[in-house]
Amino acid sequence: MIEKSMKVNGIGTNYLEAGSGKETMILIHGSGPGVSAYANWRLVIPRLSESLHVFAPDVVGFGKTDKVGKEEYTLDKWVDHLIGFIEEVSDGPVYLVGNSFGGAMALHIAHRRPDLVNKLILMGTVGVEHKLSYGLDRVWGYDPGIENMRELIQLFSHDEGAAKNEELVRLRYEASTETESEEAFRAMFYDNRQKRLDELALPDETLKNIETETLLFHGLEDQVIPFEETSYKLMQLLPHAELHLFNECGHWTQIEKTNPFIDHILAFIE
Repeated sequence: MIEKSMKVNGIGTNYLEAGSGKETMILIHGSGPGVSAYANWRLVIPRLSESLHVFAPDVVGFGKTDKVGKEEYTLDKWVDHLIGFIEEVSDGPVYLVGNSFGGAMALHIAHRRPDLVNKLILMGTVGVEHKLSYGLDRVWGYDPGIENMRELIQLFSHDEGAAKNEELVRLRYEASTETESEEAFRAMFYDNRQKRLDELALPDETLKNIETETLLFHGLEDQVIPFEETSYKLMQLLPHAELHLFNECGHWTQIEKTNPFIDHILAFIE
């Protein structure tokens, strides 16, 4: 796994690259404070890259990718940047994996540029109209602090021990307090959180017209993105979708169920 950077649509873009398989997979991270491609995908990239050429970019405003002005954090900015990234790293359609906020990005890409997407894999995804949950309200309304970060990690994870992992709590807290990242996160999500969630959603009729084969993952105990209001609804709307629901799993599917998650992905893309 190598960290690289390049310009995409004039934006300095940080990304991870691993593997040299003939087929390409793009991993799009979520929107928690202090998140990055590395934080979201470090556990799954090694196995996936054994057979695939894997790329995981930091989305605009996250990680080490450039920050922009407050009013520029829009759906179109994020989606256009990711489309540009895909076109830079692949000559053909890719397997597109989106986590939570990243799942909404993946759905919008599949709608706007179906020629770029081979199959979709979405985990605890947003992208369908639903009410802001208590958990997501706490995540997007995060004020930096060790105990506040501990609360978020407990919300993300079914395992109560995760919030007692002092190294994990401190690493995510420190990432969330890096000056530019903290300012960007507040600009993106702190105000009008339901409005932001609504912006990320596609209309039901649009979702019904996405023909891409889709694998949905969700943790039954997800406190951030409720299963019944999102993946269950998407399962009914997307014409070529299948769903895998993990018991004893919160919002961190790729962390709490790493190997079963990868096993299902590899079977789905065969």
